[in-house]
Formats: sequence, structure tokens, C-alpha cells
Amino acid sequence: MTKTGADYAWFEDDFPDIAEAYCITLVRGLSPVELTSRLEGRPEGSVQGIAAVVDAAFAQYELGIGDRQLVAMTTVGTWTLLIEPNGYVGVTEERALSASAGTSWISHFSNINAVGTFLWAEDQVLRLCFDPMLPSDRWGTAADELRDVIRQIGFPRDIEDPEPDFHHLAAFALAEHLTGVAVTPELLQDTTFTCATVRIH
Repeated sequence: MTKTGADYAWFEDDFPDIAEAYCITLVRGLSPVELTSRLEGRPEGSVQGIAAVVDAAFAQYELGIGDRQLVAMTTVGTWTLLIEPNGYVGVTEERALSASAGTSWISHFSNINAVGTFLWAEDQVLRLCFDPMLPSDRWGTAADELRDVIRQIGFPRDIEDPEPDFHHLAAFALAEHLTGVAVTPELLQDTTFTCATVRIH
């Protein structure tokens, strides 16, 4: 059964520091080392738990090196999960399409201003992209293939939807629908993440 955004309600409650602004990407068949290389990243060691990831990301910002940001990765089955606190590389179309060569790339982003993006690329082809708050305005080669799923999963039906702040949680559910990978509280809390810094632009 397809999950909905409601199944991810714990994210804001349990992890407010990362929920405020993040980008989460799932990439099939690439290890964290391979993904770091593909993003022209620099290895930065590892940290345990998402709270430590957020701390390390903000420590990177405080260094004043404005063209790089910290990312955290872990393997989940045949996928690599990449988390960017306060980042957006995963939904930057140019970067995502290039990095998706030979694989699947599913990413979603939200920031403190409720700006958001959901992006799905396959082998350098943009399959689906839209603002989770405005899911009727979609583009990509699969823009209409998931119409029913998008409707069921909990995205707002229009801008007057009574729960407009629910949109980014629905993005988690859509990513799980496409990948089979569930982001869970335990995954965020207990994982030792491989970290790297990548260029922002």
C-alpha cells in the first residue's frame, strides 16, 4: 500500500533542525564513494546521526567557504541516501541530470520559506519535476504517469488546500513509492553517515 504524507508526520516533530531546510536524494546503484566522485566532492570523514550531520553542515558554513556545502550519505539496499542540511544540489537540474547517468535519481527539497522541488531523473533524462505545493504544474517525460499516485499521496490539490504545509511530507511518500526506500526515524538517528563537501554551483 502506498504511503501518504501523513506517514511522515514524525519528521517535523522529531527532527526540527533538519526539517526546517533540507534536500534528500536517493540514487540507485552508486556507493557513497562513487556518488562523491560523481559530484566532484571531497571526503570529510563520517558522523553518527542526523543531529551530528546538521552540526557538521553548519560548522562548514561558519568556515566562510561559500562555494561548498556538507552532504551526508549512507547505503540503503541498492540505493544511496544523500542528505543536504539547508542544501539543494540534489534538485539542481543541471547537476542532477549529469549525475543520473546510467541510474535513477530521486530528490526532494524544502526550505524555511516553503519553497520546494521534487525531481526524478533517469539516465540524464528529466522524468518528473514540480513544486510540491503546486503538483498540478508538472513537467518531464513522465509528468502524467503518476497523476493518480500524486493525488492519493497527500499533495495539496490546489493553492487553497486547507493543509498547504503538508506538501513536503508527501514528497517523502512519493520518493518511497518510486524507490521502495523508507526514510525512518531510526535511519536518521542511528546511521553512521559518510560525509563529503560538494560545490554548491
